[in-house]
Amino acid sequence: MNFLRIIRILLTIVRLRLDRNIPKEFRKGNVAALLWILRRLPEPKSTGPESARLALEELGPVFIKFGQILSTRKDLFSNEMSKELQKLQDQVPPFSAEVAIKIIENEIKGTIPSLFTSFDSIPLASASLAQVHAASMPVGAVEKEVVVKVIRPGIRKVIERDIKLMYFFANLLEKFWPDARRLHPTAIVKDYEAIILDELDLKLEADNSRRLRENWSGSGKLFVPEVYENCSTSRIMVMERIYGVTATDLPSLQDNNVDLKKLAHLGVEIFFSQVFEDNFFHADMHPGNVFVDITNPDNPTYIALDCAIMGSLTENDKDYLARNLLAFFHRDYHEVARLHVKSGWVPFDTDINEFSEVIRRVCDPFFQKPIKDISFGIVLLELFDAARKFNMEVQPQLVLLQKTLINIEGMGRQIYPNLDLWETAAPFMERWMKDRIGVTGLIKRMSEKAPRWLDKLPEIPDLAYDAMVEIRDLGAQNRAQMATLAELRQALRERTKRTKYQRLGGLALIGAILSLLVPVTGYAADIDPIIPGAVLGMLGIYWMYVHT
Repeated sequence: MNFLRIIRILLTIVRLRLDRNIPKEFRKGNVAALLWILRRLPEPKSTGPESARLALEELGPVFIKFGQILSTRKDLFSNEMSKELQKLQDQVPPFSAEVAIKIIENEIKGTIPSLFTSFDSIPLASASLAQVHAASMPVGAVEKEVVVKVIRPGIRKVIERDIKLMYFFANLLEKFWPDARRLHPTAIVKDYEAIILDELDLKLEADNSRRLRENWSGSGKLFVPEVYENCSTSRIMVMERIYGVTATDLPSLQDNNVDLKKLAHLGVEIFFSQVFEDNFFHADMHPGNVFVDITNPDNPTYIALDCAIMGSLTENDKDYLARNLLAFFHRDYHEVARLHVKSGWVPFDTDINEFSEVIRRVCDPFFQKPIKDISFGIVLLELFDAARKFNMEVQPQLVLLQKTLINIEGMGRQIYPNLDLWETAAPFMERWMKDRIGVTGLIKRMSEKAPRWLDKLPEIPDLAYDAMVEIRDLGAQNRAQMATLAELRQALRERTKRTKYQRLGGLALIGAILSLLVPVTGYAADIDPIIPGAVLGMLGIYWMYVHT
């Protein structure tokens, strides 16, 4: 464990006086005593929120990613803090253009002019793991504007170091905090490690972009820029340049008379479609990655960038999640509790009625309110707290989806505070479930499987014959096994009986020896001890060697 890294984190917190950002309600007890000591230290020129952003930038990409998630939660922070954290989305200090050019030329095995007709050495945007440069290049007979994404040099070592630190703290939590075991912090860190390391492979991002682009091609709802994979490697990616407005740039959206209500509802529809219809969802939807095409203000279109982190669910998890959401929309908390038990998210011996009442008490106050009055982050925290006594466990495979929901909530608050999530999502979920389990869904699934069934049709007679032979053989094997089992039972009974008589024989022999050695007194003193000794000895020999 890199204890120097831990010391650096603590020194950064102290030097930038991040204690200034702690809310007053938490300044009690030991915290208040610690803050009294920290107030004796010099205060930097930067404000509290600015210092928080500087600290995250200084500590590296893992912490910057954390700040990006927090930047969408305007309900949890002041406007000043939110604005500072938003700078982490695409205003991270860039690395030098000379280094970027060297990386690009090494990857393309040539010079910049050999591939690009123009190249801007000043980064267009800079994020935690990479930066982007504007360029242009010939594509067929046409010259197109593109952007070149370049991974930061040496970033993998930095990430691996901080991941080890996260594992260290996760293991400490599991050892010394009982509740941590049901939250699976080590499993969550492991999933996060896989996700953030995947972000360093731009070939993977290019493949994700292509797949997402194919899913939404021609939809008029979500546009994904084309990636030029023949020019892309694991360290650089070349894609078409897009022009739009960030999803949270409200002044620009309002100045162009964009239908914000429609835009917010479209975002919810896209998310649920990605999760339940495509089972391939963009899982890093902070405002820096989501733009809006406002060329038609009445029908705005979303533009998705940075497809490095994509999520998917198993069919079982997707099915249980859909049924849970529908039950929530209909306020059927008994069904929610039953599904949690059936899916194994809580132990099978959980009292469903009691659990459903706990869910009701937590969720009812938030139900059917505009999104400006609801915090799903708070709902989740209260649910976890209330479910603690039921040993409810966090499902690591759902953490990515929960993170995406929180991001969408944050953007939804900024775009259209009166968005009614239930009004938008419930009809979609009902249609999806109807298509899945209704007659239409049954016919659709049968039609999808029909080609495979037809392909297997000629083999069915042979398969049926083989199955009948196997059943016959299994019957014979079963009878043989039953006979063997009966023989074993008989042998066990005989062995038990033999052991019993051997013990009796042993006791009789011991009695014979004692009758010869121990003097007999009282009324039996006139009996010759050889007689009982001989009787017991013969019985002992019979039971031990003859009877058995």
